[in-house]
Amino acid sequence: MNTDNINTPLDIAELISKFIFHCQYEKNLDIKTIKAYKTDLRQFQNFMNKNYKLHTINQITKENIKLYIKSVSHFKPKTTKRKIATIKAMFSFWGFEDDLFINPFHKIKLRIKEPKILPTVMDINEVSTILKTLYTEYNNIDKYTSHKKKTIIKNIVIIELLFSTGIRVSELCNLKITDIDFSNHHIKVFGKGGKERIINICQKNVWDILKLYTGLFKPQSYFLINRLGNQLSTQSVRLLIKKYVKQSNLDKQITPHTFRHTFATLLLEEDVDIKYIQNLLGHNSIVTTQIYTHVSNSKQKQILSKKHPRLKINSSI
Repeated sequence: MNTDNINTPLDIAELISKFIFHCQYEKNLDIKTIKAYKTDLRQFQNFMNKNYKLHTINQITKENIKLYIKSVSHFKPKTTKRKIATIKAMFSFWGFEDDLFINPFHKIKLRIKEPKILPTVMDINEVSTILKTLYTEYNNIDKYTSHKKKTIIKNIVIIELLFSTGIRVSELCNLKITDIDFSNHHIKVFGKGGKERIINICQKNVWDILKLYTGLFKPQSYFLINRLGNQLSTQSVRLLIKKYVKQSNLDKQITPHTFRHTFATLLLEEDVDIKYIQNLLGHNSIVTTQIYTHVSNSKQKQILSKKHPRLKINSSI
């Protein structure tokens, strides 16, 4: 805490710079989060400058904050909530740094209703169809050029890893060869904020394809690489999934994240404790994981068809 600069009002741009430094190097937040914060904070700075000619934080009042909130209310609820939360976090940060700072967010209460959008998931047959499409290509591998053969094997590795671990596409592309433990059959994943978790892969056929890929590509740093030997991009993964979904004749919007949702939902349907699923997914809060309890409709049907007390009553027409 510091009160040294009592007579020197802090510039908004300077506060933004301090807050971003705090988020990036002290809290070690994800680079995508930092990018979103920068966008939100610049928008806030421009709003205060353009509408009120305000350049220092001590000039900002509760009324200014309320009008800013109104100005971003046309965005989707999730985006609006994030934009407001970013500004609020910045002012809270400065409140801890400067004892004399009066936070204009103090006593501003907000309730932004966000519609519940359940994630898209695949059933086991749809996952099986995609994998069959991939392995059919592999079984006809002798028909293809050397480059095409390697690409097919890499594509199988990508889909197998997404489904067997439930990792995010960014985590997949950030895997290093040193994160793949062939002896202990697990991978080390660095999630949001650099948080580390270990995920076991217990299917022999997955390790067989991982070993085959490693022998062919001989990755030195990043595990998944493109034809130039550089880190595979998340966009490349999205495009190959789109390609195989189309080849599999599936009429569903499937993305890399759909595999994550599917991984969690199918585990839940197999009665895996939600706390284990939380750890596998790398969620900080179990509340985030609980959305899958709403998705698991087939499990609900199974329970009600076997366990509902009405089944014990014989009365019927």
